[in-house]
Amino acid sequence: MPPDAVQVVAFDADDTLWHTERVFVEAKERFAALLAPYHSPDWIESRLYDTEMRNLQHYGYGIKSFTLSMIETAVQLTEGRIRGQEIQQLLELAKDMLAMPIHLMDGVEETVARLAGSFRLMIVTKGDLFDQESKIARSGLGDYFDHVEVVSSKDRATYEDITTRVGVSPRRFVMVGDSLRSDVLPVIEVGGNAIHVPSDTSWEHEQVPPDVAARYEFLRAESIRDVPRLLGELPG
Repeated sequence: MPPDAVQVVAFDADDTLWHTERVFVEAKERFAALLAPYHSPDWIESRLYDTEMRNLQHYGYGIKSFTLSMIETAVQLTEGRIRGQEIQQLLELAKDMLAMPIHLMDGVEETVARLAGSFRLMIVTKGDLFDQESKIARSGLGDYFDHVEVVSSKDRATYEDITTRVGVSPRRFVMVGDSLRSDVLPVIEVGGNAIHVPSDTSWEHEQVPPDVAARYEFLRAESIRDVPRLLGELPG
């Protein structure tokens, strides 16, 4: 086997394998409607985002973290006047989000099935362990993957740890995902390979200025169906 031949192909889950961000978009619209008597939708969304950013260090990522941020923002924006009944509505909203059906991105299953016979496949995803494991099980894709990592963050240290634990050199590791911040740039920093598959919707926190992204070399896909071809363009 050539020294740089790819052995492990890892996929992000949310908005790479299945749609997720649009669930949050709909939830934010419902949240803004609930608080409409107090503030404008733009102001509500802005304050919610600020609260989410502050709370990442406490709660991490995922729907449960998002729910706690909604409740905190609601208390602040209503100056404590929000009623228990309205808090209950936010809790019901969170349950609706957790129970949302899994809708695979176009071309995902055929692509993953095609690659499963040639590479060790992984999922590397952020979020709540229970929620992510549930989504993987409900997606019907679980049997294609040799390893699943649910992590609290995706930075250089995370990918160094993952490649070490699965016993693969970073140059033989490829990460496929929709987020430049989480799925692409930190992988390049550890000497790995990355394929960016942009999503139609993107959380503001995951966006990277074009001038920063231009400093890195990585492959770009129009859709996940391009991944097998792009893997063939890598060294080895």
